[in-house]
Amino acid sequence: MATELDLDALLRDKDKHVIACCGSGGVGKTTTAAALALRAAEVHGRRTVVLTIDPAHRLAQSLGMEALDNTPRPVRGLESGSLDAMMLDMKRTFDDVVALHTTPDRAAEIFANPFYQAVSSTFSGTQEYMAMEKLGQLRETGEWDLIVLDTPPSRSALDFLDAPARLARLLDGRVIRLLSASTPGSRRSMLSLMGASAAVFTRVFNKILGGHLLTDVAEFTASLEDTFGGFRKRAEATFRALQDDQTSFLVVATPEPAAVGEAVYFSRRLTEERMPLDGIILNRLTPVRASLSAERALGAAAILEEDEPESPVAAALRTHADLARRWSTEQRVAARYEAACPDIPQVWLSTLGPEVVDLGGLRGFGAAAAERPARSHVE
Repeated sequence: MATELDLDALLRDKDKHVIACCGSGGVGKTTTAAALALRAAEVHGRRTVVLTIDPAHRLAQSLGMEALDNTPRPVRGLESGSLDAMMLDMKRTFDDVVALHTTPDRAAEIFANPFYQAVSSTFSGTQEYMAMEKLGQLRETGEWDLIVLDTPPSRSALDFLDAPARLARLLDGRVIRLLSASTPGSRRSMLSLMGASAAVFTRVFNKILGGHLLTDVAEFTASLEDTFGGFRKRAEATFRALQDDQTSFLVVATPEPAAVGEAVYFSRRLTEERMPLDGIILNRLTPVRASLSAERALGAAAILEEDEPESPVAAALRTHADLARRWSTEQRVAARYEAACPDIPQVWLSTLGPEVVDLGGLRGFGAAAAERPARSHVE
């Protein structure tokens, strides 16, 4: 059996300043991040901020707040401690980065550029890159001694590590630099160097990507020339910070083949990148308390139904049998992670009841994860 993950020891460790909850979509990362942040503040006295990238606004509701935005806001109703919460606004974060590294006039030019508007709002990798930017900003303030990060709901959890570097390479790459030479008035524009093929090149791009793409890109890169290198440097600095022992990664998964497979893949990637992976939280397992097997429960139900076809006890036994079978299947799926990553500490949580929607629910979730044995229940 894998080692039990001691979450309380992790939360009270003053040498840990970032906890990143990772995993595929729909496994409970947001709830886990909020519950751990709340426990760190109330139980362990940490000055904590939780950053979510969850667009469903569940974190705000659970924390008793109407909405979250790009600025940390204090959580009210705590029993003790200090907790702030925020939700990433990737466009505003990108705007802040541009404004910080350019003059007001040049920033206005960039903000009005259609290519920038597309990159800052919808471009692949922008959300993950801006999550890294915001994490770096929070660390630099020194206002909090613990940052709990709910990583982006990406198609793959690996995007959180890969996408920032891809976007940084795009904004600081050779193709973009060549495009920046094609601004109106440039004597050695890329298009002029292409000679007779320039008209064909332009028509193809215009047809596929819109009327003024090349001009928009060229003007964007020319306006951003003072910040070239900054994107990549900041992404690299934050990546190095994630490798530091002050950071802790927790993988969150559910007992489903796809989620466990993703957890195994991500755990191996974290290890390869020398990221400090401290454990996995296996969430939403079926709760079964009794030792009665599914087969014995079904046998007993059949005997009871011979005398009383509508026996409520027999119905309860059949329900138990269904839960026991599901639990057995989930254990086999969960065992795949332990077989693949035997050295990673674990917490198993089974949840029965309504979704966590308030501070009380978050407290219960955090207590169950931190205080009970590895194979535990949230009721």
